[in-house]
Amino acid sequence: MVTTPHWLASHAGAKVLARGGNAIEALVAAGAALSVVYPHFCGLGGDAVWMVSDEQGQATSFLGIGQAAISAAPAGSIPVRGPASTLTTAAFVDSWDALLAYSMKNWNGIESLPNLLADAIDFAENGFDVSPSQTFWFDFRAREMADWPGFADVFRRQGRQRQPALARSLQAIATYGAREFYEGALAARIVRGLAAAGSPIGLADLAATRTRAAKPIALDYGDTTLLAPPPPTQGVTTLGIMGVLKGLNVSTLPPDSPAYYHALVEAVKQAFLDRHLIADPDFTGDASATLLDPARLAAKAAAIDPSAALAWPQVYRNGDTALLAAVDSAGRAACVLQSLYFDWGSGVVAGDTGILWQNRGAAFSADPAHLNGYQPGKRPFYTLNPGLALKDGRPHMVYGTQGADGQPQTLSLLLSLLIDHGLDPLAALSQPRFLLGRTFSDSRDTLKMEDHIGAACLSVLTDLGHEVSAISSFSPLGGQAGVIHIAADGVISAAHDPRSDGGAIGL
Repeated sequence: MVTTPHWLASHAGAKVLARGGNAIEALVAAGAALSVVYPHFCGLGGDAVWMVSDEQGQATSFLGIGQAAISAAPAGSIPVRGPASTLTTAAFVDSWDALLAYSMKNWNGIESLPNLLADAIDFAENGFDVSPSQTFWFDFRAREMADWPGFADVFRRQGRQRQPALARSLQAIATYGAREFYEGALAARIVRGLAAAGSPIGLADLAATRTRAAKPIALDYGDTTLLAPPPPTQGVTTLGIMGVLKGLNVSTLPPDSPAYYHALVEAVKQAFLDRHLIADPDFTGDASATLLDPARLAAKAAAIDPSAALAWPQVYRNGDTALLAAVDSAGRAACVLQSLYFDWGSGVVAGDTGILWQNRGAAFSADPAHLNGYQPGKRPFYTLNPGLALKDGRPHMVYGTQGADGQPQTLSLLLSLLIDHGLDPLAALSQPRFLLGRTFSDSRDTLKMEDHIGAACLSVLTDLGHEVSAISSFSPLGGQAGVIHIAADGVISAAHDPRSDGGAIGL
């Protein structure tokens, strides 16, 4: 099974599985294709965070996260767009190298990078139909695009999209390997293009970019073990929410009730109060054990009032991304979130490469005393947190979602619906979503609820003290999630979000 937010990417991954490739190889092909056909959410100029597990539940996280440029020294606030936001390198392409090496060593992988990039190169060279999602986010940012270097020459609002410059960059990677992006002629062209726009990223920064393997962090939720990537990602936040929910007995609350949504929102608030403690552990230490301490989580659950909402707002994080997941015939599972940070990233295209660069540098604080303060070589606080669940020691679910602050919120809702209430993936993905606080796309400090929750539920939540604002049913602002579920008898079910342009393909 493979699931992605765009059907062309899902098909690219399914073709690999059909010819005997493994889950990692399928996601390299699907992810490369998605980087072409979903350019508003991901691309070669971004990052990727992976979670993989063999059929025996041996799980590893791979953090394809670029680091801050050596020469940059932000003065004052860091802008969210433009060249001054391109402060970090891009590790997405390097993650292909790391994952394929792991696949070859541990999963008998045999697929070559040129074969896996073939569909992506074809889409970039010969074109594809612009998705409704791309059109939506093009229109959403239309007033800002005039200030984005090189952007207008590359991307279209609708119709048929071709990216010949990107096709040439992909072909160079296919011919010379992933490190061509970091140390070859392509790297030199990237740096020249970024420098011309005003970015501080240099050749030494690209050459130093490496994907890191890391042990996932874990939380037991009933008979299921939830795994997440460690800091600097917010995987600990997702697990923290689930840890608070353990103390709230949400399995006894109807999943369409105001009481259920109130409990979820209040659990989110309790976990979000700790997010300021998450930063690059190389610079600040790893707070995961403290944040997931059972006594701490139990105290947070006890602090929740079932009859009144905790006053908000708190600091929010921006960002967008795309989830891809696959399970192969051996029962091995993989998922990846790949991202440009904001929709359309920095808006800066690196010269003649066709590569749109991320604005992940805007995730740093300009205050050097802040835990997440900018330092050369540091990785920023990271919103990406794909998940993997084990049951009886074997892969049981892989999942993730687009949406920055919305990622832990949506994942906690999905996991509760799947585990506590036994919904299938499509039913869980179709439930009304909530989004707490300000986001990159809505500056109101409100609890945003999709309106298919119903007026009665919205009214009760308002009476509980939530400042509710309704958004449309299956709104693009609700994010795009995907889930693959593996039952004890081996039957696989999956779906991608009704809010997306893709879906799951089973073989």
